[in-house]
Amino acid sequence: MTDFEQLYNTYFNDVYLYILRLSGDEHLAEEITSDTFFKAMKSINSFRGDCDVRVWLCQIAKNCYYSHVKKSNRTEQVDETELQEIPDLAPSVADEYARRDEIERIQKVLHDVSEPYKEVFLWRVYAELSFKQIAQIFGKTENWACVTYHRARKMIKERLEEKNGEN
Repeated sequence: MTDFEQLYNTYFNDVYLYILRLSGDEHLAEEITSDTFFKAMKSINSFRGDCDVRVWLCQIAKNCYYSHVKKSNRTEQVDETELQEIPDLAPSVADEYARRDEIERIQKVLHDVSEPYKEVFLWRVYAELSFKQIAQIFGKTENWACVTYHRARKMIKERLEEKNGEN
């Protein structure tokens, strides 16, 4: 097995899950993840090792995703009528849809959160990076990453509560 195959096997799922959380679209996450590893393969010799390989791959993935969004200039949304047409849901399936609905609400609120709060929140929650890794991405301290993350959480929580009050 080549070093790149090992890299692919080790980090594919992490990159895929990060993009899936970012996009909410399984097919798009697969496409972006494949594109990420293709780009990583082409530029592996330029990787300096300044950060964790997973961080480097997720940065490539994030850039690929944002390029895709910019090109398509649209966001994907779940069609509510399709969800209503599903007959007699079992409790476990209903729970899964409720969880997905909560994730979708958070993603909608997240679109309105300013940078760097939005990105720090995504790195921490969806990519499951440590504050040290996040600090490396931004060239800041771990304390900055921790404070920024907690401020982002507070903003998101307040905005979710506001939206719940509107409904």
